[in-house]
Amino acid sequence: MSWEPVIGLEIHVHLKTRTKMFCRCELEYAAGENTRTCPVCLAHPGTLPVPNVRAIEMTILLGLGLGCEIAENAIFHRKHYFYPDSPKGYQISQYDEPLCVDGKLSLQTADGGIVVGIVRAHLEEDAAKSVHMGGAQGRISGADRTLVDFNRAGTPLVEIVTAPDIHSSEHAKRFLQLLRQTVVELGISDAEMEKGSLRFDVNVSVRPEGSDELRTRTELKNMNSFNFAAKGIDREIQRQIQVYESGGQVEQETMHFDPGNESAPPLRSKEEAQDYRYLPEPDLVPLAPPRELVERLRGELPELPGARIGRLAEEVGFETAEGLVTSGRDRLYERVAGDRREVANVLMNQFAATGIDPATVNADELAKLIEARDRIPRQAFTEALAASGDKGFSAEAYLGDGQITETRDLEPLVDQVLAANPQQVESYRSGKEGLLGFFIGQVMKETEGRANPKVVNDLLREKLKA
Repeated sequence: MSWEPVIGLEIHVHLKTRTKMFCRCELEYAAGENTRTCPVCLAHPGTLPVPNVRAIEMTILLGLGLGCEIAENAIFHRKHYFYPDSPKGYQISQYDEPLCVDGKLSLQTADGGIVVGIVRAHLEEDAAKSVHMGGAQGRISGADRTLVDFNRAGTPLVEIVTAPDIHSSEHAKRFLQLLRQTVVELGISDAEMEKGSLRFDVNVSVRPEGSDELRTRTELKNMNSFNFAAKGIDREIQRQIQVYESGGQVEQETMHFDPGNESAPPLRSKEEAQDYRYLPEPDLVPLAPPRELVERLRGELPELPGARIGRLAEEVGFETAEGLVTSGRDRLYERVAGDRREVANVLMNQFAATGIDPATVNADELAKLIEARDRIPRQAFTEALAASGDKGFSAEAYLGDGQITETRDLEPLVDQVLAANPQQVESYRSGKEGLLGFFIGQVMKETEGRANPKVVNDLLREKLKA
């Protein structure tokens, strides 16, 4: 039997506000443990929450970017759960009347577009941070104790829930990359996984191919790497297929993917809504976003990454366009003149290796450098790219020592190398064509890397054939 994966995602994004969601404690990554707290976010008796208006605006902007309907009335709820990182014993979240509903995000692929439904994007507060000690990787698996840092408790958090419209680990990974870039470009979050400002849960089930049923799903919890997510999904797909094909039934549970061992031990039975005993937050009135606010935010939407991928794909192909956009280098690409595919190739390879912020680069100078790429030594080109983000960078400084490209200049050197290596020449002509690289290397050594490799290659092949 052939099986089809069914994948849904829950993405958690920290909003880039100055203060927390329901109090005025300032947010600061890497501040000393438990130094950004107050009676409100520590849930002392008698304290009352006050919503952060900027967080509400950011959530609406995200909802508009995801094509969601913005609710005329949204209600905060208490979501009850009893974990060490929840000081209240509940989380202020949204349940059946969230701020943003019924959106979609189109994922472009080489075979066409895939529309992934956005069920909801709701605003809530984050829990505290559990710091697992004693394990090799700081993860719960293998830890022997856990400490709690309450600085994060109360951080504004948007949870984006997709429909189960994804059917491969690769598409899930690329959707997450596209969504992250969208969030970053909207300016609402840094979405840095290593800092925990972007993390996601993955719901996985399998069904017979061609079926439309939704079978029992499992949840891979708190993942913070696109590659780990793809590995975890593939592992869980295979596990569930083996369970069904051996006559068993998949149990609904929450699992923790351990990337070190590529295993996913179960944490607990997966909760449903009734397990959280939702009830309306009695200390907060419903949100009623003014229509003029919604329309103002709609007018602030930029051209979103998905649209740019589709537009650039016509110039450089789908895969390169997606790479440019999701890496944030497409804006620089559009500013650099020259052959479009050559510019894209340099930005996605040699330039990417430099780690330079594309926004710091003088596009005109970079265009001059790329245009002269075949006329200057490779080392000079690499050094120039590494300096391209420096203030006052000029390509001219690297173009003076030009590459040797004229056949009449290189032919005597080629003859000299062949004459100095008669044994290798005989071996090449006897069938050991791999020696061509040896001869090219000798010519490059004689010219201190300035010879044009293509011209040298052509000359050598011609003379060795004679």
